[in-house]
Amino acid sequence: MLKHIQIKIVLIFFIVGMLIIIGMGGFTICSLNELNNIASTSTIENNEQVINYINETSEIIKVIFVTSTLIFIVVAIFISKLLSKVVIYPINRLIRSTEKIAVSEDIDLNKLENSKDENEVNSLVNTFGVMTDELKNKLSEVSKQKNQIETILLHMTDGVIAFNMEGEIILINPAARKLLSISPDYNNFDDIFKRFNVDINIEKIIYLENWTSSEQRVNVEDKYVNIFFAPFKNENDRPAGVIAVVQDITEHVKLDNMRKEFIADVSHELKTPITSIMGYADTLLEGEYDKETQEKFLNVIATEARRMAKLVTDLLTLSRYDNNKNKVNKEEFDLGELVKKCQDKLAIEIKKKNHDVKCFVTADVPPVYADKYEIERVILNILTNSIKYTKENGEIKIYVGFVYNDAYIKVFDNGIGIPEEDLGRIFERFYRVDKARTREMGGTGLGLSIAKEILDKNGGSIDIKSEPGKGTEVVIKVPTKKTIIQ
Repeated sequence: MLKHIQIKIVLIFFIVGMLIIIGMGGFTICSLNELNNIASTSTIENNEQVINYINETSEIIKVIFVTSTLIFIVVAIFISKLLSKVVIYPINRLIRSTEKIAVSEDIDLNKLENSKDENEVNSLVNTFGVMTDELKNKLSEVSKQKNQIETILLHMTDGVIAFNMEGEIILINPAARKLLSISPDYNNFDDIFKRFNVDINIEKIIYLENWTSSEQRVNVEDKYVNIFFAPFKNENDRPAGVIAVVQDITEHVKLDNMRKEFIADVSHELKTPITSIMGYADTLLEGEYDKETQEKFLNVIATEARRMAKLVTDLLTLSRYDNNKNKVNKEEFDLGELVKKCQDKLAIEIKKKNHDVKCFVTADVPPVYADKYEIERVILNILTNSIKYTKENGEIKIYVGFVYNDAYIKVFDNGIGIPEEDLGRIFERFYRVDKARTREMGGTGLGLSIAKEILDKNGGSIDIKSEPGKGTEVVIKVPTKKTIIQ
């Protein structure tokens, strides 16, 4: 249809131009005829001059007429091409796109192609209507995707910041503001990262990506964060800006520090007994000593060896719990009887320090359901600590009862107690309130850590309250068989 319009426009333009040229030619011919008439009535001398002038003028007019015609034809062709390129071609592309959309919408293209001139405008309007509907659908889909992306960024735990080539913020989510403590006044790259002395800038990230570290770890107040920088490009594959992804690695740093501290503690705990064993063994080898001295040295060696063996055993126990390799064999048993059995096992230590130990068991305590061997280990550990850290002639009371769905054991002593600032860390591995005294008494610093691991695996709990100089209260809870069934 548009091709026909193009031809009609060019033909009209050509016909109008030709009429103008023919009119000008007719006017020129009339003028020449009048000059001929004048020449016929003039003298012979003047007549020859006029005829020569007329002939020359006629030749010039013919040249001008032919040249004008040719120029007009060239201009007409040029205008036709220009019209085709600037107006007709874009509209043809639009119509072809419309036809594709029409095909997807099941529009009858044959009717569009075979419609008469008077219906072409209506068909084009309908096609544009289809395009408008399709455009609305596309815009709606784009808007939906945009909202989804904004929702994801809003609820992400990692921070995301996008910068343009000038370093200005073009996108930032709440997590990034929180992790980097970004105030509303910060609106560019330097404002945010120069505070942390980060040796990186946008130019390095974009143009020296392969030679520059794209990750930085910074400390923000009480947090540690890892920042990953990456450039992004536009549709022409040209650099358009930089994206920074911020991750909170505080817990990872703490765990790494704990691991390093744990290795240092293990090394120290093993080094001390090994040094003692080697020292006393070398002394025995260097000379002859009387039997009493030899027995003394051998006792020290044996004590340190047992201490080292206990430390290794405790470490292996914790390792099994950490790796979930320690199988829990639960069974039903009487907690009161187990406590009295543990008290009997420690009778010699109790007698040595002349402690007054009393155990009270409530008559209606239901059976508990847990790993009997492991719970016995916990009870022995708690009672042993009470005996160790209570001065001679001390008093220790044990209560076994039932509350809600848990059986409990309460151990009270009037020992040396634990300072308040240490209570929050007593379940940490190798943590000791008084390291020198604990080591002297044969402790490894792992007993309470193991007790907590055991109770956690059996669904129980342990809580400690203490006051220096007045004593300590330890409460152990173990689930009953009734709780497990429910």
